[in-house]
Amino acid sequence: MPQPVVLIAEELAPAALDVLSQDFAVRHVDGADRSALLAALPEADAVIVRSATFIDAEALAVAPRLKVIARAGVGLDNVDVPAATARGVMVVNAPTSNIVSAAEQAVALLLASARNLVPAATALKAGKWQRSKYTGVEIADKTVGVVGLGRIGVLFAQRMSAFGTRLIAYDPYVQPARAAQIGVRLVSLDELLDQSDFISIHLPKTPETMGLIGERELLRVKPGVHIVNAARGGLVDEHALAQAIKEGRVAGAGVDVYVTEPCTDSPLFSYDNVVATPHLGASTVEAQDKAGLSVARSVKLALLGDFVPDAVNVQAGGIVAEDVRPGLPLAERLGRVFTAVAGMIASSVTVDVRGEIAEHDVSVLQLAVLKGLFRDVVENPVTFVNAPLVAAERGMAVDLVTDAASPDYRNLVTVRGALGDGRSVSVSGTLIGPRQVQRLVELDGFGIDVIPEGHLLFFRYADRPGVVGTMGQILGRAGINIAGMQVARAASGGETVMVVTVDSPVAADLLAGITTAIEARLSCQVDLTDD
Repeated sequence: MPQPVVLIAEELAPAALDVLSQDFAVRHVDGADRSALLAALPEADAVIVRSATFIDAEALAVAPRLKVIARAGVGLDNVDVPAATARGVMVVNAPTSNIVSAAEQAVALLLASARNLVPAATALKAGKWQRSKYTGVEIADKTVGVVGLGRIGVLFAQRMSAFGTRLIAYDPYVQPARAAQIGVRLVSLDELLDQSDFISIHLPKTPETMGLIGERELLRVKPGVHIVNAARGGLVDEHALAQAIKEGRVAGAGVDVYVTEPCTDSPLFSYDNVVATPHLGASTVEAQDKAGLSVARSVKLALLGDFVPDAVNVQAGGIVAEDVRPGLPLAERLGRVFTAVAGMIASSVTVDVRGEIAEHDVSVLQLAVLKGLFRDVVENPVTFVNAPLVAAERGMAVDLVTDAASPDYRNLVTVRGALGDGRSVSVSGTLIGPRQVQRLVELDGFGIDVIPEGHLLFFRYADRPGVVGTMGQILGRAGINIAGMQVARAASGGETVMVVTVDSPVAADLLAGITTAIEARLSCQVDLTDD
């Protein structure tokens, strides 16, 4: 079987390439060369980009094998995430790879602005010794306002506290107690503007944050303030900031990001007291290495079929608890068994998670069940990404319920659903022992104990003598070995469920013959050998 192909569209750290080359065929293309990129994508199972390569609907259309798009960085402006989601293609980035570098860049810009380092250095190199002209200000005992207390904002605040500053912050999504833990007092945006000697922006780019610091805000700032933006272009209105600097209301600024990039012409570039850098926030050796390694590991997980914590277009994105992770393969198999037994797509499904794992976020188990429900009945691949879309397109209502109480098992996952013909189906599973061995423990209310692997046959029929013998004879004559058999009945002579594990697949006509011979009300086969 050929190795999956990982297409590297931009420069990647050698350590990241080493991670990928162990399991995959690594190929390279210049992602900025559009024609070369489109020519290389049809054979790619994964593509890794930085900021110069655009993966849009056109690129996705020529990449039928593509399973994951990885951005070795934080932003995803160059990836069409909705188009990728509709195609079931996972999109991952490296959300924490550059946070230290970005925080340090903001500190550097603030220091450079406070001490006029850039114009002083430029003048000295031009032969001018002008100490008094470039007198700066100390940071100690000043008030530093942090706009946005996310991961980078927190790192910035922690570093600024070492300078003996008073720290205030504006972030409507952070609790005062959390801010207090890092020595920051939360205030309104207007209070921050009124009180800060230095202001640093650390917000994501959203419709709500664009232009957050505009003309109104810059008319309100404390005279002599220094403003730093190393987050995203457009959070601070560049023209309004230039005007405030021109009028002397803002003493200086450090700017690393711009509304349009690359940017070589901004009104801010006219002023010596503006430290302007070309989006260097993530431009450190360490950040680049971290980003490359992070996405390489994510690509490896995705291509091996595992859950990827850094996937941005998975509804259960985030860290999966170690106690929940072993249940993912079981949940997917429960979904496959459910659909096989149902013989159709359910109109509604409930995923019921009980026991100790219910204390964690188990929404990823619902995604795994959905993958299994549709895996064997739809043409296109079903992934953690597009499984909810597939369910919605088919009108399936999906619900997740949890309960920490589980009387019979430490943990139990049940898939229960209603069918369009009025029937209902349920199948339950658990993990047994220290090795977390998978078990099917219930089917339509009948207690069973079956390892869900290999080729499984399911039958429902009226209990009577000779059925097991008939089953053995038919399979034996066909040269099919029975690896295991489980029979459960409601009562003698009543409804019975039989689950048979065999070593090889059973042809459709043979399965039909068994169904007729034992007068089964239901029969189906599930091939789990490809899991």
